[in-house]
Amino acid sequence: MKYLKFLVASAAVIVSLSTAAYAEDSPVGLWKTFDDSDGQAASLVRIVEKEGRLEGQLIKLLPRKGHDINAVCSKCEGSLKNQPISGMKIVWEMQRSGDEYTGGKILDPFSGNTYNCKIKIADGKLNVRGFIGFSLLGRTQTWVREE
Repeated sequence: MKYLKFLVASAAVIVSLSTAAYAEDSPVGLWKTFDDSDGQAASLVRIVEKEGRLEGQLIKLLPRKGHDINAVCSKCEGSLKNQPISGMKIVWEMQRSGDEYTGGKILDPFSGNTYNCKIKIADGKLNVRGFIGFSLLGRTQTWVREE
């Protein structure tokens, strides 16, 4: 009986450790973004997996001087025009390709521009690259996990 309890406890530990390791290697979760111009924390984005693809929703804009936390996407087109940025889907259609996610898009709600996107976890942080055409023509932001 003691042996069975030991096996069950060991299995539980192994499952919890493997789940924790997977979570750190997965972009799924809540991430803090930073402004390119001043390096300040700018927003929280939740990345989720739906039907094998990743998408990200900007949960909220963080308070900082000179920035409206209730900003709308005034430069967006179509149905997103003048919609609140908080709550907006800004990443979609990301598919796993080796150790990164590619093939999707990312919206910059402040410029209204949509870019090709590539996401990769490195050192526990999320490198998010938006680009036009080739990946060399773009910029990378580093997001920090919040949960």
